[in-house]
Amino acid sequence: MTGTATVVGAGIGGLATAIGLRRAGWSVTVLERRTELERYGAAFGIHPTAQSALDRLGVGDALRDHAVPYRDAHIRTPDGTSIARLPLERIERKAGRPELLISRPYLIDALLAALEAFDDVPIKLGERVTDLDAPAAGQDLVVGADGIRSAVRTARFGDRSGPRQVGTVAWIGIADFESPVHGETWGSGRFFGMTPVEPGRTNWYATVPEATTAEELRASFAGWHDPVPRILDATDPATWIRYEMLHLYPALPTFVSTGTRPASPAPSDAEPASRVSSDARPAPVALVGDAAHAMTPNLGQGACTAILDADALSRALAAAAPGRAGIEGALRAYDRERRRSAQRTAFGSRTLHRFMSTERTRLRDAAVRLLPG
Repeated sequence: MTGTATVVGAGIGGLATAIGLRRAGWSVTVLERRTELERYGAAFGIHPTAQSALDRLGVGDALRDHAVPYRDAHIRTPDGTSIARLPLERIERKAGRPELLISRPYLIDALLAALEAFDDVPIKLGERVTDLDAPAAGQDLVVGADGIRSAVRTARFGDRSGPRQVGTVAWIGIADFESPVHGETWGSGRFFGMTPVEPGRTNWYATVPEATTAEELRASFAGWHDPVPRILDATDPATWIRYEMLHLYPALPTFVSTGTRPASPAPSDAEPASRVSSDARPAPVALVGDAAHAMTPNLGQGACTAILDADALSRALAAAAPGRAGIEGALRAYDRERRRSAQRTAFGSRTLHRFMSTERTRLRDAAVRLLPG
């Protein structure tokens, strides 16, 4: 069936969902609270399953134009000893294609280009949604793709589930230096990762509980194996991004809503507000990406799960019977396909974070050495 939808959020999940719905014949409007799209340069790992989803969305070729394969990566100790290989070869053998890495700006641009090719999907920047009342009256669907602090989730599902700290601060950057080795180095309570991103550059990420400045971060890794200190020296500290690791907790009992909603807070007088709505019966709502299942980055699956959400939701709605009942049935099908899978991934990523960050390194490293090569 076809219909009208408002997508709240213009990140990876929101743009991918808008593309999928428009390809299915829906009329789509995208609302984004920022005045410009985020284009910071962290690299995303795109698993083969997410690559297939992007192919179905018509974005696969654009992805491959700027992506690089991820192969031959190891887990190391701070002195450089390899204790395991990441399972990238097994992934490639099973899927018939490798894991790919792409810089966030390239992926955003590819999604934007695919959306702009329709020439009839407005992206309204600076539109802060504060509740689900208006101006999207008459819409058949609202998609919450507005991140871990989702206003759509709070307005329709309440605030029981929300951002929770994991007690770790992360740093990310891209060095103007091509690392000869890739993978992750696990120390006591801290770790450092290096991946390819494009020729001549290296994507890196690190966690150090006590490091609050670039100088402290460099000092924390000064004695680690080459090229970790060189990677940090080759990155302009002005481009480093520091953020507190968060995840969505507790897990939502559903990613969709077809009924009533809790009362919404009044909009702030300090900034303009858009209100997503329907008539007397509220429009159905579906959550995608971080709004539904924000996770720690340890499995590198945040972008992938958002893309898979967008693909699954679009397919379910494209196959739906006409009318509201058809939409509600499609949303239930989407929830069945995605919720448990995404929440398992989120749980696995959080568990891996605790494992990687432990200070009991001898037991952890001994366990890692038992992993298949």
